[in-house]
Amino acid sequence: MTETELAGREWRLIRDDPRDGATQMALEEVAAERALEDDLRTVRVYSWEPSTLSLGYRQDAASVDWEYCKREGIGVTRRQTGGGGIYHDRDADISYTIVAPADEVPGDLMECYALFCEPILEAFDRMGVDAEFAGAEQASIYYPSCYLRDINPAHDVVAPASGDVEAGKISGNAQYRQRDVVIQHGSLSYDLEPEHHLSVFDPTEPVETETFTNRVTSIRERAGISREEAVATLADTLGDWCDADDGEWREDELEKAHTLADRKYGTDAWVRDRETLEAGEL
Repeated sequence: MTETELAGREWRLIRDDPRDGATQMALEEVAAERALEDDLRTVRVYSWEPSTLSLGYRQDAASVDWEYCKREGIGVTRRQTGGGGIYHDRDADISYTIVAPADEVPGDLMECYALFCEPILEAFDRMGVDAEFAGAEQASIYYPSCYLRDINPAHDVVAPASGDVEAGKISGNAQYRQRDVVIQHGSLSYDLEPEHHLSVFDPTEPVETETFTNRVTSIRERAGISREEAVATLADTLGDWCDADDGEWREDELEKAHTLADRKYGTDAWVRDRETLEAGEL
């Protein structure tokens, strides 16, 4: 599958509104359903309101400082993808999703990552950020946090672009497959909020903010552009990559997403215990 072939399909680009974490995760499932049933693929750029901690699929809920999150008004949800927790700050994080039928993209995971990350790397280039897939692995510093776990050259993006271990992580990307659809989502650091990013985790394992800032970098630090410009650049690049038409969620899609958020992604059963709904329960 080449970029030209992708552009020959029907895609929509959604410059999404800020939403709570449970709804953001539910919308990915809704987009997967739309891809299968209506032959419409989705790329979107979005933010989180309120700021949200998204746990990796297998992450232990005991790694969260629940009291801190409640006190600071930080939402908590759980992703379908693995890895550690990511603090998605309302202003410091920029997130995206790509949704396409599995039979239209490479079956090999690494090849699919390479394809779906093309517009992410291109967006960084347009922003003036010298970024690339990590040139070398870096060992984990703090396991609960995705941004402080080991850096993997397969899907972690660092800046500046080099094999130097001093390069800072600027984006993490992950994929999962559901109902014959590939869903990739990722987080780009526009800015850094190290205190929140570390404080959402178990306080019995404290980590210095300097540890975080030494390992992670941001678009603002590397390019100095506004958040609005960064968001627009990412959205435009995703749209150009697959020749998407500007679009929006249908009303019935939003209704399904709110229902799924209420019954799955926003529940303690899912967030704390990773219990899933049985088929046909929605």
